[in-house]
Amino acid sequence: MDAGMKNTAKERMQGHCRVCPQCDGRACSGEVPGMGGLGSGSSFRANIEALARVRLAMRCLHDAAQPDTSTEILGLKLSMPVMAAPIGGVSFNMGAAPQNPVDEQAYAEAVICGSKDAGIIGCGGDGVGALIPESAFAAIRLAGGWGIPFIKPWEGDFLWQRLESACATGCSIVGMDVDAAGLVTLRLQGRPVSPKNPSELAAIARFVHEHGAKFMIKGVMTAGDAVTAAESGVDAIVVSNHGGRVLDGTPGTAEVLPGIADALEGRLPVLADGGVRSGTDVLKMLALGARAVLIGRPFSIAAIGGGREGVAAFVAGIKANLTSAMALTGCWDTASISRDILA
Repeated sequence: MDAGMKNTAKERMQGHCRVCPQCDGRACSGEVPGMGGLGSGSSFRANIEALARVRLAMRCLHDAAQPDTSTEILGLKLSMPVMAAPIGGVSFNMGAAPQNPVDEQAYAEAVICGSKDAGIIGCGGDGVGALIPESAFAAIRLAGGWGIPFIKPWEGDFLWQRLESACATGCSIVGMDVDAAGLVTLRLQGRPVSPKNPSELAAIARFVHEHGAKFMIKGVMTAGDAVTAAESGVDAIVVSNHGGRVLDGTPGTAEVLPGIADALEGRLPVLADGGVRSGTDVLKMLALGARAVLIGRPFSIAAIGGGREGVAAFVAGIKANLTSAMALTGCWDTASISRDILA
């Protein structure tokens, strides 16, 4: 990421994110709200550490000189298998005015439209009140429906109202971050969330399908939950521990990803997030069984520090690094990436 963009983000996010040279959760443990990990921050760090333990087998005797990073997933044609993860809450997570002139709407537009400019897709966040989701919904409409609105696992009628609003953006996929089920702060603010049993999950999937969209859930960390999702009509899952922000003491996503992918046996696409900071990290996740990868905090830094252009520039850097890593492991295209490239 450009140094100037990072410096601008550091100034604007003062008190909320240090924009560390290595975004590994060590300096921001327990800073929630903010950009840190919950409690000891061990779940955030576990994501980084799990990916760092994965080693790639370098191969230079092949003809994969110009790798093709493009992919298609759930009908989306992407320049590479990367999406911007759903993050919202500029005022309490990323730095409030006056030092940060970027408001929620500008932030959402930077992520969603900047991702579209770069040939990938961005996801929109959700929260109590209308500001966060409506900003995301507006950005997706501005992008012609090219975005994935994520909503929380709300309780009661509010769930269906927000699902209806998400579907009305013109998107082709609606997401739910089921890993937000334990956010007690939402209940204290009058909008409770809760885990969803298989019948509830199936009803939500039917509702989204009836509105002409596919349904993706984020927050799967066990093979059992993955199989339940597939049996409930979910179209794709994201292996995620919510960036280490909801439960202290979880494993890193790269640790559990292979077992989850094996358990599903290709029944639905498996995506993953958690600690991805480079194109090499993207390649590792794909080799471990993911079809695509979501990146969170770095997109927030790029959006706050460089707006729409900053997001597109960040994506270009990830793509260049991924292309190089694929060439040095003998991968012609994303379909040829497998565990064979792991050392």
